[in-house]
Amino acid sequence: MTEAETLAARGLQYAEDPHTTVDTIIDLGRADVKRRAIVQAPFVLAALGAPSRDWLLAMLDETSTERGPRQVGMRQVAGIREMFALFQDMDVMRGGGHARTALVEYMQSYVLPLLKREHEPAVQQALYEAAAEQSYLVGWMAYDDGEHGLAQRYLIQALRLAQAAGSAALGAHVLAGMSDQANLLGHPREALMLARAGRRGLAEGDSPACLADLHILEGRALAALGESTAAAASVVKAEQLFGRVVHDEEPAWAKFIDAPYIYGEAAHCFRDLGQPSELERFANESAAGARRQGRARRGALSEAALSIADLDRANVEAAASRAVRVVDLAASVNSSRAIETVRDLQRRMKPFGDVHEVQRFNARATKMLGLAV
Repeated sequence: MTEAETLAARGLQYAEDPHTTVDTIIDLGRADVKRRAIVQAPFVLAALGAPSRDWLLAMLDETSTERGPRQVGMRQVAGIREMFALFQDMDVMRGGGHARTALVEYMQSYVLPLLKREHEPAVQQALYEAAAEQSYLVGWMAYDDGEHGLAQRYLIQALRLAQAAGSAALGAHVLAGMSDQANLLGHPREALMLARAGRRGLAEGDSPACLADLHILEGRALAALGESTAAAASVVKAEQLFGRVVHDEEPAWAKFIDAPYIYGEAAHCFRDLGQPSELERFANESAAGARRQGRARRGALSEAALSIADLDRANVEAAASRAVRVVDLAASVNSSRAIETVRDLQRRMKPFGDVHEVQRFNARATKMLGLAV
């Protein structure tokens, strides 16, 4: 087995010792920055079950351990968290491909070396949590950049660090990301399992925003499975939970779980169920919110859903006109999901190639996709 193959296998393991997890993230980061073979590692469906099972069991029976003397304090941890918030904002506004290398290098040079030492229990736990947040974000950025095997490995390691931190909410958040990825890659049953594992691991009062996210992702998976009644019920539950969210009381990593996100995911549920009226209701809310915030990636995804609703109603010119806006939004972010959204619209509009507005869209899309290669 080559060094790259060994690292690819290690990245899928949910280690017993969190120090082993730290070593794995360090090695993943080195290979990621140097663009070695790990970036082409495959997504492994069979690797999804064990991490979610082990995390859930740990959350249901968590034990604490004594740690060594303090090396850093909570002030330094707060600084690490401020950097996380900065990088998360960059991802939300500019896409996952925009700042991932910078985040990996920051983790490699500052955050992960701290975890190689022992600290007093409160600091050690806080460091694990901060590192888990950043490992999740790196994985999410890789996911948004279309490097799914690498993303999967970062997310599994982030889940282990969240367990070491004793943070059920953060672990559930990581499982939400894993569910989202599994569904995108065409594995809705596994996506459903991951979302439900996350819900079961949350205690009452743990991050209502995260719980709303897990319900909406459960709805996405159910919609992909064609279970329309259950999917719609999950959307309703997510809306109810989201209505109770007090954003100032949520962790920084839950900041993106807002109205444009929740409504956008709901729109995609109804897109998959072939219900254009409900699709339009949610997608319009999402797109309007994304415009107000200047979030091009979310705007592209929601505008694309509205374009599909127009197509479902045989309103081809309106669909193509909206698709042109999707191209403009996708061109302004570094996101493979936004690019794939444009490609999906091209496929859907192929039967209408003689329509002038479709031709205009195709010309813009072809130019943008050529620049994105």
